[in-house]
Amino acid sequence: MRTRDFVVQKIVRPERTVSGPWLEVIASNLDYHRATFLWKCEGLSDAQLRLRPLESSALTLLGLMRHLQGVERAWFQRTLAGATPSFFPYRTYVTADGDEWYDESDATPAKAVYEDYLKACEESRQVFATVTADLARIAPNPEFGDTDVRFVLEHVIEEYARHVGHADLLREAIDGATGE
Repeated sequence: MRTRDFVVQKIVRPERTVSGPWLEVIASNLDYHRATFLWKCEGLSDAQLRLRPLESSALTLLGLMRHLQGVERAWFQRTLAGATPSFFPYRTYVTADGDEWYDESDATPAKAVYEDYLKACEESRQVFATVTADLARIAPNPEFGDTDVRFVLEHVIEEYARHVGHADLLREAIDGATGE
């Protein structure tokens, strides 16, 4: 396969800040997890990102990428900034529990999903300093009840930690690639 067919090219994960001001530690760890997720997608084609290598699951790397752009926009823009985010119009469906979820049959090219994910991360970085100025500020949260800003930041880290673990399994099943 030619490298130009790869959706996600070479990813270099940033060094993490392991001590210092709390917000610097959180921001650097969030960027590290963002890059780790993309590292799991590095060097794969559109078709490979859509593969469902686990027979018992509809989960794909591309589906995780669509989900994580939503995580970025929902938590940073909607919950913390109080803005109305501009979500890409991916195809969705309503689950038996009444939740809305991304439809894996969405035909949006993987390159467009990747660019949208990068844009969502950049949008989050742009509002980070403003939305974290008061860590004790209470943000209305329909999912968990009213929470402070620290909880939201930790929840976004939790989302990445969980989904990077999923990405580990998916990537290994696709082509055997493993790593931290």
